[in-house]
Amino acid sequence: MKSNWTEILLIWLAVAGLTVISMLQPQLDNHQIEARFGAILAGSIATVSLVQLFRAQAEGFVRRLVYVGGGSYLILAAATLYLAVRG
Repeated sequence: MKSNWTEILLIWLAVAGLTVISMLQPQLDNHQIEARFGAILAGSIATVSLVQLFRAQAEGFVRRLVYVGGGSYLILAAATLYLAVRG
């Protein structure tokens, strides 16, 4: 189970990094940034699925998928809230 958490945390760090990079680009407005957030969320879920495909171990897949999807959603929701407050 420890390797599962390592995988989950690495994906969360990638999501947070991509979110910050998207928010720091001055040529993008809030709508374009939020559109990128959707792609980041989809990419995090696709990454878990790809890891599952190569791992070929069904045990714990749904749990990893929920943790990665939920955590990524929370990271992106916090960033969206920041964008809304920032204006």
